Amino acid sequence: MTDKSTDTERARIESVRSYSTRFRLDEDPISEGGIWINGKKDGIDLTDIVTKNGVAYGGLCRMNVPESRAEQGNLEVSDSGKAVPLGDYDDPTAVLTGIWGKNQHGKAKVFSRNQTEEFFQEVEIRLRSTITPHRCTGYEVFWRCLKTENAYAEIVRWNGKIGDFTSLRRLTGSQYGVKDGDWVEATIFGNVIKSFINGVEVMSVTDDTFDTGSPGIGFNFGVGNTNVDHGFTYFEVNTYDD
Repeated sequence: MTDKSTDTERARIESVRSYSTRFRLDEDPISEGGIWINGKKDGIDLTDIVTKNGVAYGGLCRMNVPESRAEQGNLEVSDSGKAVPLGDYDDPTAVLTGIWGKNQHGKAKVFSRNQTEEFFQEVEIRLRSTITPHRCTGYEVFWRCLKTENAYAEIVRWNGKIGDFTSLRRLTGSQYGVKDGDWVEATIFGNVIKSFINGVEVMSVTDDTFDTGSPGIGFNFGVGNTNVDHGFTYFEVNTYDD
């Protein structure tokens, strides 16, 4: 881990659009006056975000095909070195409507209880993302709600169709997981994407695929009725242009 505050990056330029919320409304799906686009209501193939009692969390997913990925350690890699992920991948997802600056900084406070090794409970911040019927693109920065050696943080790129994503970087270990009350942050400036836990940078990658889109939030699919055990109690985003 590398100590690096995001304040320096944010101070370089003035925000062109920002938003913050404590999820004070009970909504299924999240709307907050129509500012959110949801994964099922608007994207059809994904799952919506629910807000209740000041917590944003993922709605119930299909739970037909569980998650299997080489990165998760539950899918064997073939002789060719490739392993196609298996699963529904109907992640609960919501992004903000309208036009946002291309350089984006999202920050959220973690809600987590009853942490378990049984499911891959994740809290996710979306950057430069777009949801349209049967399509979801953009970057997803996420952290497992777990504080054991099997915790992880990861950055992936969603390419369009459900289940079509590319892992850009993943780190495993207790220091990359999160607990209740932790603050997580994700930034994209130019082609550099960074992940933070409690103000400390944990990883960065570069990718040139998407240069526009909205910020948002999400959670992992396939967590059964533990969907209510992890989420966010606060979310803010500031976006910038060059």
